[in-house]
Amino acid sequence: MRTRRFLVSEYAVLVALGLASLLALVFFDIADNVMEGNTREADMAVLNLFRVPGDPSQIIGPVWLHEAVRDLTALGSGTVLTIIVTMAALCLLLLNQRRGAVLIVVATLSGTLLSNTLKLGYARERPDFETIYATLTNSFPSGHAMLSAVTFLTLGALLARFAGPLRLKIFLFAAAIVLTLAIGASRIFLGVHYPSDVMAGWALGAAWALMWSGVAAFLQRRRMLSGLGKGQD
Repeated sequence: MRTRRFLVSEYAVLVALGLASLLALVFFDIADNVMEGNTREADMAVLNLFRVPGDPSQIIGPVWLHEAVRDLTALGSGTVLTIIVTMAALCLLLLNQRRGAVLIVVATLSGTLLSNTLKLGYARERPDFETIYATLTNSFPSGHAMLSAVTFLTLGALLARFAGPLRLKIFLFAAAIVLTLAIGASRIFLGVHYPSDVMAGWALGAAWALMWSGVAAFLQRRRMLSGLGKGQD
């Protein structure tokens, strides 16, 4: 039985790292096309779907929808993600899951550093639209899309690893995916990012989360992470 669990854990690590590598390649492919200008036409076509015909300065839909999307996009902001990560880390610490707390903090902090570095390196300007949402950084990749993926997918995978019933594991990870997709889509709706920015952010953020998920699986295999509530740290 122990040998079987060992092999399953090894397989999980390899799958996670393999998917992370594949998603990283997807990111760089998108980045190459963005830098060559190949995505410009498609990007603008999608952005214009959410603009009033004849008046691209206005977003389609009623004011309440605009406010709802702003609230949704705020879930991927640095402030909100910091609060979520802090609360999650403190919760893990109270449960004597010190290494789990360190894992989520390191994953998100390193992801933030990577996102900011890439924004400076690619230096892509934002879409030229009037927006109802302030922007302070470059456009590529979308920080909201990438960091929400890093934070929620890593946290979802970590909590799913501790969860008992399979249906709870599926729910936690599915919720993380849906929230990540919704936050990224809100950036396109508001016109503060090109679709290619968001897709690149999703790809790299998911790759980063999978990499740290692989780390978590490896640490659990080595008995460095215990089940939720067991308090073996």
